[in-house]
Amino acid sequence: MAAQSHATWTVREITRAMAPLLVVLAVVEVGSGLVLDTFENQLVRYPSLLILVPVMIGTAGNLGSILAARLSTAFHLGTLSFDPTDDELAGNAVATVALAATVFPAVGLGAWILTFLTGGARLFVGTVVAVALVSGVALAVVAVVVTLLAAYAAYRFELDPDDVVVPVVTNVCDVLGVVVLLGVVRLLV
Repeated sequence: MAAQSHATWTVREITRAMAPLLVVLAVVEVGSGLVLDTFENQLVRYPSLLILVPVMIGTAGNLGSILAARLSTAFHLGTLSFDPTDDELAGNAVATVALAATVFPAVGLGAWILTFLTGGARLFVGTVVAVALVSGVALAVVAVVVTLLAAYAAYRFELDPDDVVVPVVTNVCDVLGVVVLLGVVRLLV
C-alpha cells in the first residue's frame, strides 16, 4: 500500500486533523496522573518502585516510538502490510518485545542499586528486577498492539503516521505503563 501524498497540507488542515487527537491525548495523560496518585503510598514505601515509574513509561514509549518509526517508514515506502503473516511486521514486533526483555531487567537492577546506594532499598533485588521484567515485557506487548492499531488507524483515516502514531503510542504507554507497573507490583510485592 502506498502512502497518499499530502503536498497541499496547510496549517488549517494540520490543526483540523491533529487538534482532536491532541485533546484526547491530554485527557489520557491526566488519567495517568490520577492512576499514579492512587498508588502513592505504596510507591513512597518502596523507593525502588518509585524510581521505576518514569523509567518504565519512558522506555515503553521509546520502544513503541522505534516501532512506530519503522512502520511509518515502511508505510511511506509502500512496503507495509497489515497482514498478520507479514514477516517484516512480525519481525519488528518480536524485536520490540525481545529488546524489552533485555532492557527492563537492567532498568530494574539500576533502580535497586540507586535505592541501595541512597539507603532506601527495602525490597530484594530479585523482586525489583522481576517487577521491571514482567511489567516491561507486558508494556512492550501493549506498545506493539497500540502502535499497530494507531498505524492502521492513520492509514484508514488517510493521516500521516509520522504525525499520529508516535504521540498516540507515547501517551498510551504513559497511562498503561503506570497501570501495568502497579498491577505487577500488586502481584509480585
